[in-house]
Amino acid sequence: MSAANRYDVTEWPVGDPFDDVGEVMMSILADIKRRQSATDENDGGKPGAVIYIPPGDFRLRTQVVIDASFLRIEGSGHGFTSSSIRFNVPEDEWPDLHELWPGGSRILVDIPPERRAQRSDGAAFLVERQGSPRISSVEFSNFCIDGLHFTADGSDRHPENTYANGKTGIHVAGANDSFRVNGMGFVYLEHALTIHNADALSIHDNFVAECGSCIELRGWGQASKITDNLIGAGPSGYSIYAENHGGLLVTANNVFPRGASSVYFSGVTRSSITANRLHSFYPGMVVLDADSSENLVASNHLLRDHEPWTPFLGVDNGLDDGYGLVRISGNGNSVIGNHISEVVDSRSLRSAGTPPTIIRLVAGTGNYVATNHVVASDVSASSSGSAFEAQVDALLSTAVSNSLDVLTVVADPESTGNTILDSGTEAQIVADRRANAVRATPTIGAPSA
Repeated sequence: MSAANRYDVTEWPVGDPFDDVGEVMMSILADIKRRQSATDENDGGKPGAVIYIPPGDFRLRTQVVIDASFLRIEGSGHGFTSSSIRFNVPEDEWPDLHELWPGGSRILVDIPPERRAQRSDGAAFLVERQGSPRISSVEFSNFCIDGLHFTADGSDRHPENTYANGKTGIHVAGANDSFRVNGMGFVYLEHALTIHNADALSIHDNFVAECGSCIELRGWGQASKITDNLIGAGPSGYSIYAENHGGLLVTANNVFPRGASSVYFSGVTRSSITANRLHSFYPGMVVLDADSSENLVASNHLLRDHEPWTPFLGVDNGLDDGYGLVRISGNGNSVIGNHISEVVDSRSLRSAGTPPTIIRLVAGTGNYVATNHVVASDVSASSSGSAFEAQVDALLSTAVSNSLDVLTVVADPESTGNTILDSGTEAQIVADRRANAVRATPTIGAPSA
């Protein structure tokens, strides 16, 4: 027996899901709200529903506006494949490719430009409800949201490499509780996932890549987590961004390069960035800004190296190498036990005549920086027309190279009362010893204390 509260977009009698799945879903949502109108009926009344998207390509021309709790939209495959690689393969080679587009249960975001006056207007799914209680337990699971194409942005980059198109995958506009985004694929969207005012949010096991910005937690929030995701943003966007959050857990993510930052906290407190693998082509990989305080940054692997793929050579986030790979403005943060590899060609550095900075304490007091291991190598950068081969070759190369002079920790005059232990030699740490407690890493051959 089929359940009354489970819907299949291909079996619903209103609209054509292959031409406009948005129209179909809006009709389904209207039916759910019509049937589930009682707020208290036999100790229930509004159990919610499941909307199922089977494997296939479903164009979305009408935005889906979700204003009901306990809704799960699910598919049967996240369908991610690299559109960036395909669009940078010569067109005369396309007929020999096994596939050209992402697959699985795939939503093709095709909202006309004239309907995208505001950022939220370009979202495939807009979640918004006024009043009390706040909307709760909306889930997105196991399907692909594809923005199809990027567009020219006035730069000299190929239009398919701009990361700009005014499209968003999921935009949550207001306060929400216990949302879940699991097992999803997001590709070729200017903003993949933007969520405002989240409480107990779970973003887990998604593939969010080749998007201008990937995960953005806006407004404020608490007690949420971003875990076990594969993430990669564009050079002008964020891979993971959070503002005014407390108790946020960012753990076990694999963040690919090309995003302007891997993790950017603005006004975030008492949160954790732990056990992530972070990879970037530029400074500013991890930024704790705007008085972000009492956060733990621990046991992460950070790699900064060069862009090896020909279409993106010369593209960066505009930051000087003195900015710091890890940059902190706040109080009482702990940066402990991280492995940091800086593998760059010294000829390409932009550091105003000084060695590049690894950890920079910009402002605040009481920060604790301890037992971080920095490996700095000066290499001859190379490039390739093959994205996959170039990146793998760069990652696996550990050939003998020259050491690179770096400053492992720099404490600016506005940052005092910090403790810096075993995170660089005496010469690699720049900090006023009268205003900060410093114990340098011993050097080989130096006399013991």
